[in-house]
Parts: sequence; structure tokens; C-alpha cells
Amino acid sequence: MTPATPYYLLDESRLLRNLAIVDRVRRSSGAKAVLALKCFATFGVFPLLRDHLDGTTSSSLHEARLGHEEFGGEVHAYSVAWSRDEVEQVAAFADKVIFNSASQLRTFHPLVEHLVVGVRVNPGLSHSHYDLADPARRFSRLGITDADELREVAPLVSGLMFHFNCENGDVDDLARSLARIGERYADVLHRMDWISLGGGISFTSDDFDLDRFCDLLADTAARFGVQIYLEPGEAVVTRTAELVTSVLDVVHNELPVAIVDASIEAHMLDHLIYGTTPAIAFPPPGAHRTLVAGRTCLAGDSFGDHSLDAPLAVGDEVRFADAAGYTMVKANWFNGVPRPSIVVRRLDGSIDVVREFSYEDFRSNLS
Repeated sequence: MTPATPYYLLDESRLLRNLAIVDRVRRSSGAKAVLALKCFATFGVFPLLRDHLDGTTSSSLHEARLGHEEFGGEVHAYSVAWSRDEVEQVAAFADKVIFNSASQLRTFHPLVEHLVVGVRVNPGLSHSHYDLADPARRFSRLGITDADELREVAPLVSGLMFHFNCENGDVDDLARSLARIGERYADVLHRMDWISLGGGISFTSDDFDLDRFCDLLADTAARFGVQIYLEPGEAVVTRTAELVTSVLDVVHNELPVAIVDASIEAHMLDHLIYGTTPAIAFPPPGAHRTLVAGRTCLAGDSFGDHSLDAPLAVGDEVRFADAAGYTMVKANWFNGVPRPSIVVRRLDGSIDVVREFSYEDFRSNLS
């Protein structure tokens, strides 16, 4: 039975195509890969993902706990700032605890010294199309910036995290960045057991040079005698999901404005934050210009200006592409608009409605 709109539709066969690339990178380079839950945490498809990834990495206690309970494998627990209570809790189940600063590392090391401990380093370089997502932006709080301070606390850790990429599909840029990191931190890197290169590397994109990427990872690991970790999120789920909606009304203000039963602010928030426009997977493109808009009261709740193959009418289906990474994790209850159900097309082609949301979910979210 076709689910009622709106819903997020995850396709396991598309996920498997990305996971095959993850497997190739792990096999060819020797790197390990842990899923970045900050990007994607829909555990209804974890049974498929866990066969192709080594575990999860998190940005909070709750994400770390979800990875431990629902995914398994290695649990890497990072936070920009931990409280003492959170460190005490996460130390009970995490495999690696990673601190963001030298001060937090010094303060909480006694609580986690029985675990694998790491610290984040900000090398002062990055690849990002957006200042908002640039970890090396001015006044960044993300990681240790002082190399001498890093050397002082290095005896407390066995690994370093360098998360410096956002949507980076340029292997030449990666090679240059790793060379600079290797030169600046060589003495510390030789003392480590592992390093994480974080996420934001678009290695499942069609034109990415996988062979060179794998060689780069393997060479870096051999040079410093470390285990390399990658933290893919978007690379795992890109092009695997759609937000499926229906047109509720069509109004006219210079051009047709089709209002769907979803919201850019509530259901694809990253596009609003970064000022981007989601692609439409269906209907196909054409000559009929239409503004597709969301149903909240926000004036700018717009999915963008699109040219489609036919005018949209009430009841028509509209599917927005790439609705997994940094999308489902940011869904919210603004205006009390119903949350999209979570639907999975399994490998055998069956449709599995894994979660529907109700008024009680909205109500319990507030008090």
C-alpha cells in the first residue's frame, strides 16, 4: 500500500551502491569507516549499514548511546564540549572518547584513561563551500589550534581527529592538505596509534578518483604507522532518499505557486540554512515554471523555482531528491506541521513504513 504523504523514502538498493564503494575504500586502503550520526541516524536501516561500516561516531552523548544500542561495532564519542556527567555516562560504553580542547582533555582524562582517548586538532586549513560549515573559520572553537599545546597534551592520547572537509571531492586538495598536516605535526603523528580524517569527503561521487584516494590513505597510514579512520555521513547516504509530498493547493502570484504538504523549514532545514534549493526527482523537468512552496506560515518556506514538464495540480506528487544526509536528523515540529513518516524500500522491493508520527509525538515534544 502506498503510504500517505509526506514521507521520507529511503532506498536500500541505492544505499548498497554507496556501501559497495565504502567497502572498496576499506579493503584497498586499510582505513576503517565509522558512520557520522550527526549526518544520518535513521536506525531503521542500520542492519544493512552495519555490515559495511566499522561502527559509529557521534557529536553528543545521545548520539553515542544510539550508536552503541542500535548499531554496534566501535563507538567513537566526540563532543565540542562535554559536561562531567556526560563523560561519566559515555565512559560506560564508548570505545573511544575524543575531546575538543586541551582543557577538557586535561580535566576529564582521569575519567576515561581506561579507554582509547583522542583529541581534535584544528590544522588551520579546510575545504568548505560555506563559511558556516568551515571548521577553520576565524575564531573557530573546533579543535586545538596551538601546535605546542598539542605537544604538551599528546602523552594523554593515542589518536588525533582532523575534521577539516565539507563536501570535498577534490583528491588533489586532500593530498595537499594531508601533506601540510604531515609536515606540521609529524613528530606528534609518529607517536599516535590512529588518526581520524573526519567526514566531508565526497568519495562516493561519480567522478571521484578512488584509486588515488585509497593510495593516499594507505601511504599516510604507512608513513606514520597509524590506523586511519574515516567518518562518512553524506558519502554513505547521498542520492539514497527522497521527500515525497503531495500538492495541497495552487495559488497564483505572478506565477503558479504549488503548496505541498511538507515544509522546507521543518523537513529540509539544511537548504534553508545554506540558501540552497533541493532538486526535484519527480515530476521531470520541462517548460512549466512553478514555485513549489511549503505549508508553514514562514514567508520564505519555499522549495524553489522549478521548471516542470506539466503544470502542478492539487493531488499531484512531488518528490525532492537527496533527503537523507543532514535532513532527517534536523526535522522539527515548526507550526505543528506533521512530521514525514519514515519509509524504506527494502532490497527485495517491498515498502516498509518504519515510523509514523502523531499528534501525541508533537505534544510530548513540548512538555
